[in-house]
Amino acid sequence: MDSGVTASGHDPVQHVVEKQLISSDSPFESDTVATDASNQPASEQNAAEEAVIATQMSKIRWFSICVGLYLTAFLYGLDSTISAAIQGPILETLGDLELLPWIGTGFLLGSVATISLFGSLYNKLEVKWLYLGSIITFEVGSAICGAAPNMQVLAVGRVVAGVGGTGIYLGGVGYINIFVSPAKRPLYTALIGTFWGFGCVLGPVIGGAFSQSSATWRWSFYINLVLGAVTAPIYIFWFPRHGVHRHEKILPRIKNLDWLGAILNAATYALFIVSATYAGAIWPWDSGKVIALWVVTGVTIILFVLQQWTAFLTTKEDRIYPVWCLKSRSLVMLYLGTAGSSAVLNCNIYYIPLYFEFAKGDGPIAVAARLLPFIFLMIFGSLLSGSLIPKLNLYAAWYVISGAVSLVGSVLLSRISVTTPTSNMYGFEVLVGLGCGLTFQAGYSIALVLAPPEKATSVLSFINVAQLGAGALSLATAGSIFQNIGFSALQSALDGRGYSSAEIREALAGGYSSIISDSTPEVRAIALEAIGSTLAKVFGTSLAGGATVLAAGLLMRWEKVKMT
Repeated sequence: MDSGVTASGHDPVQHVVEKQLISSDSPFESDTVATDASNQPASEQNAAEEAVIATQMSKIRWFSICVGLYLTAFLYGLDSTISAAIQGPILETLGDLELLPWIGTGFLLGSVATISLFGSLYNKLEVKWLYLGSIITFEVGSAICGAAPNMQVLAVGRVVAGVGGTGIYLGGVGYINIFVSPAKRPLYTALIGTFWGFGCVLGPVIGGAFSQSSATWRWSFYINLVLGAVTAPIYIFWFPRHGVHRHEKILPRIKNLDWLGAILNAATYALFIVSATYAGAIWPWDSGKVIALWVVTGVTIILFVLQQWTAFLTTKEDRIYPVWCLKSRSLVMLYLGTAGSSAVLNCNIYYIPLYFEFAKGDGPIAVAARLLPFIFLMIFGSLLSGSLIPKLNLYAAWYVISGAVSLVGSVLLSRISVTTPTSNMYGFEVLVGLGCGLTFQAGYSIALVLAPPEKATSVLSFINVAQLGAGALSLATAGSIFQNIGFSALQSALDGRGYSSAEIREALAGGYSSIISDSTPEVRAIALEAIGSTLAKVFGTSLAGGATVLAAGLLMRWEKVKMT
């Protein structure tokens, strides 16, 4: 944007800002201070340029930008759960049962391993181009998955898509932080969670519909390419640019990133998820491979902590992890509360559908419909908190209520069996959905108010790690519980009936298994009872998440935040 002086002698930046072209109901700040951009340093000049962008942005343009932001959140949610309904058809086409968990785990691994790196990149680089690059990466991953000739290539594609998905999710949150006023930021941020939730609930439906049609499961991934192509003009031509260091050379900015910290951070998450996925399910717990994996995981965690604490090969300002946030009790409690809500949401959004698939014999579309009470109440809770926190701004109370409601719902879910009435399950879904929805996105807006303005990107990265990191780790933990306890329960229940270990593992993958789809009613009933009791134990992960939210709320300062 040209910030020079016009022929008439007037500075256009000052002139536009002074005119205050936006209306009072705009999402943008309306109290921008006029400044002279002609003699500003780069960072101040950028701030002035952003003020001009905000004041000149029409409502139509802002609406289209929101469409773009929320569509990418929807696609991210869609890809997070779409694999749940197509594991059987993929296994039938590509084989390789041992790699089947990577259909879901690979996406999570790509997401969580790059959270902190993306946080640093969004602080150092032009937001628009990084956001577009993330969309392209996501689409490339989807194309690899759709065209995969074997399970190994599909796993790689899922990791690539996960990397791109994290970039677009964090970019969406970042755009809202940049261009939306603090008072309206909670609602706009909540809408990201809303559309992500819609994507999650429609993932199994769309995946199941494609897998049962002539298009095959491959179009479950190709559909992302179609939607991306249709909306590409919005991202390319309408999305505004922003970058604190935009006028500086790009290579020094990339060179100064904490690359050692990024590698150790990615390795920490990757090793934990791999260890949790393979331990017991693929290799015995007492095998040398599993022991070595856990030892290397522990060593990597220690190295990462030491490297961040000492700022080895980096600076305190450039560390990949925002260590300064750990010195704030309020931010640490927001971190724990966000992590707990994410654990509740992710555990339930994956394993409630699995319960209905096994216990009630529902197909993909019916399973998605069963999840609607959870999704709708999660969305309602997210929008409710987004609307009311700026007015009823004693934020600790929200976390106490959120944790208590989530905890009650999770306790009830941990006591279910295959005979639990569907109406009861809906009631439990309402409780956990409302509970986690109240605080799943709230931490972003509250943390931004509590932190110094110059630390905005850093504190966003801190909450990002809590939300996405806890989601991935909780799912890895829940998956390990399901695979290990489920295998033991099934093996014990079916002892003496001639089923191999591989067939029992297949039963945990769903309806593709002969034990579930082609066995006698007696065998099927025994198997489903064992799986039902296992799922009840899996919801212990949700219980732990709810307890964490409640504890965080009780330990928070009972202070008000002024979002103006």
